[in-house]
Amino acid sequence: MQASTLKPVIDVSQLWMLLGIPEGPERCRGGTVTDSTAQDGHIEEEIRLETAGGPVPGTMFRPSGPGPHPAILYCHAHGNRHDIGRRELREGRTALPGGAYGPLLADRGYAVFCIDMPGFGDRQTEGSESALAKAAHWKGQTLFGLMLADLSAALDYLTERPDIDAGRIATFGISMGATHAYWLAALDARVARTAHLCAFSNIAGLIEAGTHDLHGSYMTVPGLLARCDMGDIAAMIAPRPQFIGAGGTDPLTPPAGLRPAVETVRDAYERVRANDRLTVLVSPETGHVETPEMRRAILHFFT
Repeated sequence: MQASTLKPVIDVSQLWMLLGIPEGPERCRGGTVTDSTAQDGHIEEEIRLETAGGPVPGTMFRPSGPGPHPAILYCHAHGNRHDIGRRELREGRTALPGGAYGPLLADRGYAVFCIDMPGFGDRQTEGSESALAKAAHWKGQTLFGLMLADLSAALDYLTERPDIDAGRIATFGISMGATHAYWLAALDARVARTAHLCAFSNIAGLIEAGTHDLHGSYMTVPGLLARCDMGDIAAMIAPRPQFIGAGGTDPLTPPAGLRPAVETVRDAYERVRANDRLTVLVSPETGHVETPEMRRAILHFFT
């Protein structure tokens, strides 16, 4: 059975409309490597993207060889630490006790690219998350949509680099980065596979559990629940490989939200006979944190 036989409940153009970007994101206007440092076995680059909304800073860790390399568009987390942003790729964060992914993945042969989201890292000067979300809503946009548009530009940049294998680009993230990772994969078929940790839940279930306000204002998409929910978004990725990781005691993935979302995704993969391309790992006793088992499974998934 071909993937075209799976008809999603909402299509890509309709999603971009809900996100406040009715024509879809504009393509990246170019990228410049502003600094490059050789490490043991890999190279760290500072990159400036030129996007429709202005310059966007990014960091890449890549193997020292010529390539073309498989790539991972790494989506950074939130964690109420707007100062971290793309530094997570180099320095990690509390939710990643196993350490930062940038050098680790580069040493395993991947080019790993992360950009600062609006209001994070070097882009804090653009305004607070609250101010950016409110301004976007007044303009008929959403901050979430603007973030995904920037990530789409980063994907453009990766596909155009000669040292990147454009057919082997994945997305990955934890928490806010997880939501970005699977949404971008749903919106853009150029994403070959996606892995996401500690954020997957139907919004209706979060509202039912009373934990939806734990998310930042960035994630508000007006009218989404009248059309679909997060499980339906992730289902659009089938039959491409997808890894879902969650903690059983994580308030952002309560059973009322996680279970129906996973069931929707499982059903989508079953309908296109791609059950073996979906991995779901729930750590029953842990919360909003990557476990050693998750890390081992993630590294195996990318391999």
